[in-house]
Formats: sequence, structure tokens, C-alpha cells
Amino acid sequence: MTSEGLPDHLLTRWKAKISVDAAGCWIWTAGIDIHGYGKTTVTGRPRGRATVGAHRAIYEFLRGPVPDGLQLDHLCRVRNCVNPDHLEPVTGRVNILRGTSSAARFATVTHCKYGHPYSGANLRIITINGKFKQRACRACARIKAAAWRARRAVG
Repeated sequence: MTSEGLPDHLLTRWKAKISVDAAGCWIWTAGIDIHGYGKTTVTGRPRGRATVGAHRAIYEFLRGPVPDGLQLDHLCRVRNCVNPDHLEPVTGRVNILRGTSSAARFATVTHCKYGHPYSGANLRIITINGKFKQRACRACARIKAAAWRARRAVG
């Protein structure tokens, strides 16, 4: 760890809360939030003391502020890692798509389960209250509608 720009009391306090693992991650051993990210209290914020992400606080002290509109992505995928070498400022979309969430998994899907492409005229975006809900396949919708009409005509 480097100490450039860090007040001695913060450096001492934070070093006591960091354990370095074999992969080079600086594991935050103090307070962790419900999502697994380290938390720390920092003074000097607009309202005095504030609880912030430990990875963000350490990154900002060692590297400088995170640009507006960006968030820190853990390249190592260890949420309580505070090593600034393992953090990269990226947009929220990039951060989500790099992860393993359902949003990231669905974003990599290029075809419906029947092999029709999610692109061009075949792609339908379903929104609810103006917010993205899901992608839909127009070819499958036409097939389902034709089957429904055929069942209705028989009965």
C-alpha cells in the first residue's frame, strides 16, 4: 500500500482493517454491508461524517476522485477488496454487464429459445411505465397468435 496523500491517522486506521490475500486483494476485514462491500466512515464530506464504500474511499485517497457518472468495478470480482489496482471507473451499464447478474446473462443472449434473432425487425422491446422490461421475439409472437386463432376457430 502506498501512503501518498493519506493522513497518518487514516492510513494507520485502514491498514489495521486490511488483510492481503494470495491473489493480491486487499480484503476489508471491518464493517461489511448486506451486499458484501466494505464500509468505512470518512469525515470532511458536505455533512461532516459519512459512511461510504471502503473501496471508494481508499481509491479516492490514493488515486483521486472517481469521475462523475462512473462507478468502481471490482476487476477481481471480490466485493470487499479495496486494492485500487483491482478497481476501474466504468459506467453503470459496463459494471453490470461485466458481472454475473441475470441482467448480464440475458444481455449476452442473441436469439430466442427457438433460434430467432433478437435483432432488426424481429426485435420487440417491452416496456412498462416507460422502463425497459424485456426483449421479445416477433416471429414467436406471430406463431403463438396464429396457433391461438386456429384453436379459437375450431372451438
